[in-house]
Amino acid sequence: MLKLTTPGLSILVTLTLVHRAGAAGQLSTRVLAERLAAGPTGENAAVLARDIRAWFGKDRSGQDNVRDGANPRVERLETAWAIEAPGAKTAAIVTSDGKVLPLARVGETPLFAATHRFPDGTAFRWSYLLDGTQVRRRGQVEVYDDQPELTERPGVPKGKLTHQTPWESKIFPRTRREWWIYVPAQYRADQPACVMVFQDGSGYTSFVPTVFDNLIAAGEMPVTVAIFLNPGTGPGEGGRGQRSVEYDTLSDRYARFLLEEILPEVEKTVKLRHDPDSRAIAGISSGGICAWTVAWERPDEFRKVLSWVGSFTNIASGKTRREGGHNYEALIRKTPRKPIRVFLQDGANDLDNANGNWPLANQQMAKALQFAGYDYRFVYGSGFHSNRHGRAILPESLRWLWRDSKPAAEPKSGQ
Repeated sequence: MLKLTTPGLSILVTLTLVHRAGAAGQLSTRVLAERLAAGPTGENAAVLARDIRAWFGKDRSGQDNVRDGANPRVERLETAWAIEAPGAKTAAIVTSDGKVLPLARVGETPLFAATHRFPDGTAFRWSYLLDGTQVRRRGQVEVYDDQPELTERPGVPKGKLTHQTPWESKIFPRTRREWWIYVPAQYRADQPACVMVFQDGSGYTSFVPTVFDNLIAAGEMPVTVAIFLNPGTGPGEGGRGQRSVEYDTLSDRYARFLLEEILPEVEKTVKLRHDPDSRAIAGISSGGICAWTVAWERPDEFRKVLSWVGSFTNIASGKTRREGGHNYEALIRKTPRKPIRVFLQDGANDLDNANGNWPLANQQMAKALQFAGYDYRFVYGSGFHSNRHGRAILPESLRWLWRDSKPAAEPKSGQ
């Protein structure tokens, strides 16, 4: 049994190692890079190709995504691509600025793959090259080095996220919406909590509670309840989808929805602070302009705003074709300053369409806020219309928004 130099045993050991590699086949960008660097051949290459196909998954028809060139897998600063290209001699990625990133053939299989590392904040468009010819699959990539508070930490008390019964609104008649409430572990019924509302809420539930857990435990933000609200589903109004009606419209209607329906419902089970400096609101895209509109209309109730790639553009153009959010830049300059603190994020590759230019609109917002003397911060990167940059810097954003937050006043005797 120990004659490892005999051909039979040598083959047996090799097959056992291959099997173990396949069983461990939960790939990551780092593991893929290591296995490609080993220069696999024969059965080892076949096993790696199988693991790559499984990692990149299948499309709706059940075909491997790598067949036509998979969308990349992005893990912090590392990005992995893979494409099945029978007959091709070479494969690569070409970026929008003309860089060619080679892909390696996996042994003698028709699969090509590679991982590449980029500097924090890199954003670009890309496409596959086969034998020097650009093929159909194209896409965009953003990479960010997530701040550590986005990762769960041992020993940090975890709050509770609860999916609520769908809400049927009266202010937005005939609409229903999914929503969630997060209550931090440090919440006490005799100490009302701060509150932060997130539009398009389901998109935040997978990471915001972890960031809140970490920052609250570290004393870097106050004990804060989070409310995650999806836009209503319903008939829509004026030919616009319900999300746009709720988020893009310049009025106090959504603020009233929060103040008259949602916050009173939350307070049936959780006590919240009512001072406006203890209330924050956040959103992405149309949810970002919605967050600003709520504070703009009701600074007596909400004074902290977080906007990612905010749609300060003319989506809600109305009958006059000029009723949309592009007006805020002028309104801010012409209106006495309101006591609002706002954190804006956008990127140079954001949208440009008939409704406006998002990068320009956010820069105009930042300039108007500066001119009018607002307490604001604007982080401008290279990103696209996505949550990737905002998510990566969420801990920093929350620290800035909640800096100098004060504890709730002690209740007076007899209250």
